[in-house]
Amino acid sequence: MVILGLEGPSYGGKTSALGRLRRVPAMRDAMFFPCYVKSFARREDVPTPATTSAAEQVETFMTFMEIEGERVRAARRHGGLVVLDRTVDTLLAHAHAMDEIHGFGILPELRRRVEEMPHLRPDHTLYLDVTPELLHLRRKAAGHHEVEADYFLHDPAFLTHFRDYFCRPVRSTAAAELAVASGDGDRQETAAVVQALFTYWAGVR
Repeated sequence: MVILGLEGPSYGGKTSALGRLRRVPAMRDAMFFPCYVKSFARREDVPTPATTSAAEQVETFMTFMEIEGERVRAARRHGGLVVLDRTVDTLLAHAHAMDEIHGFGILPELRRRVEEMPHLRPDHTLYLDVTPELLHLRRKAAGHHEVEADYFLHDPAFLTHFRDYFCRPVRSTAAAELAVASGDGDRQETAAVVQALFTYWAGVR
């Protein structure tokens, strides 16, 4: 089994890129997993990203790790190429950001829990690096700014620390190999970058 992961900030272009990737012949037999939040039937059941305590952050982490466990079981049954829209590194990057913002200090504990729990460790992960200004414009163009003006996942401090987890790692990521590419182009350009790298990784299994 070969596992490929796609990471990046919210509105970074992951969904569009993976939608195009699904139609590529080399990916015909791949199993695609959507972002964790897609596993919730109701939007109100999705844990808040703006946790206010270490205990709440751990609870949120455990909720998403239940979904990760389901991914593991399905991937094992599939046994072939697996493509993930967000990986356990997203959960750890989020915890890192909250540690830096609020001083929760829980990232080491969550790293230990990850190692003790069933999870998919990507062989290769690509992080799409997008400027905060462009993320804001994309969200505004989608008409979502009016509905939720204060979007925590685009909070400047959160974005900085979330990005640092991938782009300035102090410790290694869960992924065996991490690549970083600019996602500042339009959706077609970003999708082309993802397609080129993922089909290459898939071809050297």
